[in-house]
Amino acid sequence: MSSKEKYSEELLLEEEVIKQNEIVLFNDDVNTFDYVIDTLIYACDHTPEQAEQCSLIVHYKGKCTVKTGPFEDLEPRCSKLLEAGLSAEIV
Repeated sequence: MSSKEKYSEELLLEEEVIKQNEIVLFNDDVNTFDYVIDTLIYACDHTPEQAEQCSLIVHYKGKCTVKTGPFEDLEPRCSKLLEAGLSAEIV
């Protein structure tokens, strides 16, 4: 096994170990599309296009992962979504 193959193999193993948490946004019948879009832009730093796509996925599928990353980054973002009256959780 060459050193390049061995390095590539070790790198892949390291990537699998990293655990990414997700904020999952759930559908509700209360908030408007515009409100959800504006809240995603504010809380998750989405572009308007990202926020619109997520709001449509949530509407039609019932839920959508709106942000991934380390728990320390996601916790305040999820709190902002909850404070805004949206249904979300970190998984």
